[in-house]
Amino acid sequence: MYKFVILSLCVVHSFLPQNIALASESDKRMNVLFVVFDDLRPTVGCYGGEYPYITPNIDQLASFSVRFNKAYVQQAVCGPSRTSFLTGRRPDTTKLYDFGSYWRDFAGNFTTIPQHFKDNGYFVASMGKVMHPGIASNNTDDYPYSWSQPPYHPSSQKYHWTPSCPGPGGNHYRNLVCPLDVKSQPGGTLPDIQTTEYAIELLTNISKKQQSSNTTQPFFVAVGFHKPHISYRYPEEFQKLYPLSTIKLAANPDLPPKMPHVAWETMMMIRKRDDVKALNMSYPFGRVPDDFQLKIRQSYYASTTYVDSEMGKVLAHLDKLGYADDTIIVAFGDHGWSLGEHQEFEKYQNFETTTRVPLVVYVPGLTDKGTKPMPPGKKFPFLNPLTNSEKLNIVPTKPRPYNQETDYVHPQKSGFQSNDFVELVDLFPTLSELAGLKVPSTCPEMPFKVDFCTEGSSFVPVLENVAKGKYGMRFMWKNATFSQYPRPSDEPRPDSDLPNLADICIMGYTMRTHKYRYTEWVGFDPVEFKADWFEVHARELYILETDSLEDNNVAGEIEYIALVEELSEKLKLGWRSALPSLKK
Repeated sequence: MYKFVILSLCVVHSFLPQNIALASESDKRMNVLFVVFDDLRPTVGCYGGEYPYITPNIDQLASFSVRFNKAYVQQAVCGPSRTSFLTGRRPDTTKLYDFGSYWRDFAGNFTTIPQHFKDNGYFVASMGKVMHPGIASNNTDDYPYSWSQPPYHPSSQKYHWTPSCPGPGGNHYRNLVCPLDVKSQPGGTLPDIQTTEYAIELLTNISKKQQSSNTTQPFFVAVGFHKPHISYRYPEEFQKLYPLSTIKLAANPDLPPKMPHVAWETMMMIRKRDDVKALNMSYPFGRVPDDFQLKIRQSYYASTTYVDSEMGKVLAHLDKLGYADDTIIVAFGDHGWSLGEHQEFEKYQNFETTTRVPLVVYVPGLTDKGTKPMPPGKKFPFLNPLTNSEKLNIVPTKPRPYNQETDYVHPQKSGFQSNDFVELVDLFPTLSELAGLKVPSTCPEMPFKVDFCTEGSSFVPVLENVAKGKYGMRFMWKNATFSQYPRPSDEPRPDSDLPNLADICIMGYTMRTHKYRYTEWVGFDPVEFKADWFEVHARELYILETDSLEDNNVAGEIEYIALVEELSEKLKLGWRSALPSLKK
């Protein structure tokens, strides 16, 4: 059997014991399960928080894994983020800041993670939303370069914009908040339900083929869930787990007075929804009414629990087939999402709420060290949050806030966690190293003609360090992470959130260090793809020790002039200046 490695959403055990080595050419290679969630914040149950979500399946995976508390994306929007982490390149290299270009034609013939595994003999398959559909992936999800067979997309996704939300007078609307009866939907299903069914069928067929032909071809299976992306179309029974009376507003629901307007997202995507239109919010700084904010937050929580349930079914089936000790699992969000922080309800900006994501990595024999062996089907049993079972004490008729310690039984009370900085561009080299494949080297300054290289770093040394029990010690890894977001103007306008490439004239480069978040909004040439660091439109500096919610921009205060100059120079040096100082 293969050694199964899992990078999961919540907790990853980062330790390679003496008797478990990274796969080599002579070893049977590990399988990989690559799980991507759309718009998922790092507030699932295992990450804690003021109101931790009901996510028993992610939490159970995390209990055998390493949870990364400081994982960051390179741009907080689906297409650019996915192109970035799948190629291991940053947006200024992929030249994708919107959805309008295919990197192989526009930037370079860059190798992707699945392509690398495919080229090394893996059966590689995609289902759901993994690559961003459309022009950004050549309208084929980069098939046949990256996949062994055409990627699967659920048929019900085409109803994403149809009026399917029940409302007054028996009519149906294009609402943002949309709990519904699944049986009433076209085909009686929803996209993530179909993706789960396909994943289960695919894994079953892989197992049957291996058994009937006695083959050992490893697999790389990528499962992309659409939720909790808007609109919040989810089975209505999940809403009952979150009584509206228990929902609270964000801790910082007001527009920060010193936040530059160029940093503001206009929330144009939610404004297009019928129920949001009915609120008659003023543009561009109109605040969502408090009562509707609570409904949005309730539906985001419910959508998260719903997608956790679907992922749990995939993990349980993987376990049932006997692969739980033979596969690498990576579970993470493609970027975060604002739920009222800074008076915002989308993702198109540079704050912590949108650039930080959950990331969990599971490596059998490494991250589950110390746990007793379990027979197939017992490591990741499906935990249904809608039923009262010996594993769960959640009664739909009497909904209440979720208690992680008492609502279900952990197979192991805690997993490992890391506070070291990692970025999603690090996934490519990390997975390659864990699977025993050639690890891409660091890209040169001019990377466009280099097909196989990375602008990330393998964090296998972090996994090993954590697994050796040193996660509480200072570990000289990356000292900063880097993200960015484009704008077409200094003041908000209808295309501020998703400007076309030709209209981008300002780029907001942000750097997150252990103490600060520093951002410069500078001039940008969309033809030459160059930033003009002398054309500074705005600066932001947040002192995280005293301002963890990033509400007080002190960049313009006299006492911070020297610090701003220091951070500005470091930001200009970019990600190369923050590479890990410890190599494996």
